[in-house]
This record gives sequence, C-alpha cells and structure tokens, in this order.
Amino acid sequence: MEMKNRASWSGQFAFILAAAASAIGLGNLWRFPYLVAQYGGGVFILIYLLLVVTFGFTLMLTEIAIGRRSQQSQLTAYTQIHRGWGFIGILSTLIPFIIVPYYCVIGGWVLKYAVTYAKMAFTGAPLLGEGAANSAAFFGSFISSSFSPFFYGLVFVIGCAVVIVMGVKNGIEKSNLILMPLLFILALAISIYVVCMPGSSEGLRYYFVPDFGTFKNAAGNFSFAQLAKTILGAMGQMFYSLSLAMGIMITYGSYMKRENNIEASVRRIEIFDTIISIIAGLMIIPVVYAFAVKTGVTPELLAQCGGDNALAAEKAVKSAMNAGPGLMFVTLPRVFASIGAAGAWLGMAFFILVIFAAATSAISLYEACVASVCDVLKINRKAATFFTGVTIAFLSVFSALGYGVWDKITVSSAFKALGFTGGWTDIQLFKLQFLDMFDFMTSSFLMPIVAVLTCIFIGWIVKPKVVIDEVEQNGHKFRAKGFYCFMIRYFAPLLLTAILISEICRNLNIKGWAI
Repeated sequence: MEMKNRASWSGQFAFILAAAASAIGLGNLWRFPYLVAQYGGGVFILIYLLLVVTFGFTLMLTEIAIGRRSQQSQLTAYTQIHRGWGFIGILSTLIPFIIVPYYCVIGGWVLKYAVTYAKMAFTGAPLLGEGAANSAAFFGSFISSSFSPFFYGLVFVIGCAVVIVMGVKNGIEKSNLILMPLLFILALAISIYVVCMPGSSEGLRYYFVPDFGTFKNAAGNFSFAQLAKTILGAMGQMFYSLSLAMGIMITYGSYMKRENNIEASVRRIEIFDTIISIIAGLMIIPVVYAFAVKTGVTPELLAQCGGDNALAAEKAVKSAMNAGPGLMFVTLPRVFASIGAAGAWLGMAFFILVIFAAATSAISLYEACVASVCDVLKINRKAATFFTGVTIAFLSVFSALGYGVWDKITVSSAFKALGFTGGWTDIQLFKLQFLDMFDFMTSSFLMPIVAVLTCIFIGWIVKPKVVIDEVEQNGHKFRAKGFYCFMIRYFAPLLLTAILISEICRNLNIKGWAI
C-alpha cells in the first residue's frame, strides 16, 4: 500500500533525470576512458553496450520495482517484501555510507583543481609550473597536506547537504534540472573542441575502431582469458556507472509514481548514461592520445618495440591512460598546458564539468543514506540530513588524511600495533590506504554480493512475478518479460558471481582473472 506521506517526483521525466544524474558521475568521466584504452577501444565499448542493455537493464529495473513496490529505502525495502531477507537491505545500506565519505573527498580534489584553474585562467599565473611540469608535485603536495583535502571535501559535503535538506522536489529534482543540462552542454562543447584539435583523428580511430588483438596472448593466439578479462572489466564499469547495488535506485524508485512506466524509464536512463560515457571518452582519449604519442614515444620505447611506431604509440597511450587518479590530476593538466593560452580555460571548464558530475552522484548516494535514516529512526529530513552529514564528515577524515599524516597507517598496521598476529593481517586489502580500501570493499565485494543476493531473492525466493506485476501497473506492457525472467534467474547471478570470484582471487593473490 502506498504511503501517503512519501515524497515523490513531479513526473516520469523528473525521475529519469534524477536516476540518470545519479548514474552519470566519476565512473563515466574518469574510469570509462581508461578502461576503453586498456581493453581495445571499440571492442570494449561494444561489449559494454551489450551488457548495459541486458544485465544493466535487468538489475536496474529490479531495484526500481523493489523501491516502488515497498515505498521504502533500501534498508527496509527487502523486509517489506519478505521478512526473512532484510539482511540484504542492511548490506546495501552499508555501501553508500562507505562510498559517500571517500567520494566527497575526491569531489574535494576536483573542487580544488577547478579553483586552481579558475585562478590560472583569470590571472595567467602558472600555478602548476610552466607547461604543468609540476602537476605531479602539485597533486602530491595537495593530497598529502594535513588540512586542505579535508576542507575541500567538507565544502563538497555541505553543498550536497544543502540540496538534500531541501527535499526530493525542491532540492534533488530542481538541482538536476540545472546541473544536468549544464553538464551535457559543457561535455559536448569540450568534446567538440577536442575532436577539432590537430592530431585528434588518430585518437578517434583508437577510441572507436575495435582492436581484436586485445583477445590475443603473447604468442599471438586467441585467449579466452583475455576475452573474459574484457567482459569482466566492462561488467565492473557498467556496475559502477549505472549506480547498481548501492541502494540508490531502490530509494529513487520509492519516490516514483504508480502511473509511470518503469521499463521505458530504465531504457531512457541507460541511453543518457551511455551517451555521457561516450562523450567522456571523446573529451579525454583523442587529446591524451595525441599528447602521449608526442611526448611518450621515446627512442627507448621505440627500440623496445622493435622500431614499430604503431606499437610504441599504443604502449605510450595505454601507459598514460592507466595512470589512475594521475590521469585526471597529473596527465590532463599537462595536456591542457600543451594547448597554449586556451588550456587554462579548457581545464577550468573540464573541472567544473567534473564537479557537476561528481555532485549529482554524491547527492544520490547521500539521499540513499538520508532516506534509510528517515525510515528506520522515523525522524524528519532535516534531522536525518544533519545526522548523516556529521557521520559522512567524520568518516571522510580517514580518506582525506590517508595520503598525508596517516599515510603510514593502514588497517593491517593498526591490527599489528594492537597486538593481533596471523596471516589474515597480511591480506592485501588491509594494506591499502583507507580511500583505496573503501573503494575496493564496496566495488569489488559488497556491490557484487548485494547484486547476487538480489537476483536470488527475486529470481528464486519471491519469484519474478513480484517485479513483473509492479512493472505492469496501470496496464503498462512489459515487453521484455521473458528475457527479464531468464536474466534475473540465470545469466545475471552467474556473471556477478564471476566478478566476485575474480576480485577475491586477485585480492588474495590466488590465480584468477584480474580485472
């Protein structure tokens, strides 16, 4: 039965925009481009698209249907449908509570760079050194400082809290009506500028033309393991990009009106998200490709590649694209500097764009936490937002200082300092810096576990009819009904289990497929 005091979106478009805003975040602007470069350009994009319209469609539709049917956040939604399975809600609530603090810290990094580039654009001061030669030192100095990372992260948290406290319609919905069009316009403008730059054509070819050589081993033969790695890499990105198994879609689904079409909404969210992912690659890959080939194809690399210019260029590009955080905060500043006077303005526009993308995702994660607090403690939105904000700010300290004054502190070192011994203290996960550990815990363990359990819950415990009935409310046709039943019961849980096993093997140094 629908709860009369439950907040709701003004209409189907508002819901689609909010869900798309949640999905479009750092995963699109940061992770997608370097995975495309790592896994063969167009081949990766093709596999990614296939997974989005099959697996992504299945899990997103399931979560939205659970939310609308239960009219609850993810914490209490599973219990509302079946009392014995409320533990999935607890696990899925842990995920946003772990992600938001470190996500806001990274949002603070982006904010710092947007401010820095604004100063460079308006004053002409080379704050990153001539040609951004000091970009690595600047980034290292910033993230290792004792206060700045926390301060910028806190500003980011407060900004998100202001939107959340205003409510679903007046806060989240209205902010998306402003941020999403701005994000799209900025992304499109930057990508057009980059595509029109001299030397971008080779980068475009690298981005869009499938490289089936990715599936070959060192001997030049087809490798099933390489194909599996590419599929698992695309699966992991789709998982991260579409905000699946984080509780967001369940919470947003609980605000969805009964007359809205769930199946059509999911298809449109996927289209928005995929377009932004492709545009993100257009913003980054062509210009990084040209820069990497120009500066990275050294005589030493050329000799190493037997004089093969194409192979040397590919290695230089993959090295640049696989730089992790360094891609956005070290490599791209050097690329912007190489453009000339317009580089500072392009850099400012780019980092403002990234702020918008990070903010829309952070707001949705924050909302999932606030909705859970409201549902379980029965307190109003303002109190829940304040309580959640204080919790997020406290937890963000670990990630903010993890590369600075706490850089020698890890979970493993803390256990050993307390006198705990044993091989379990040497697990690789416990040796990571706090931000890396939180990211690994959520994306590699908790999210796949929650997704597998959700598939089992809907596919075998309460049966797919629960979701089908919700999708077919008010006479809507569920065109992919048969396909959905097959995916939720068989295909989706198998692929998710493969990801989970792969990551466990990698983390415990057991021979397996490493994404």
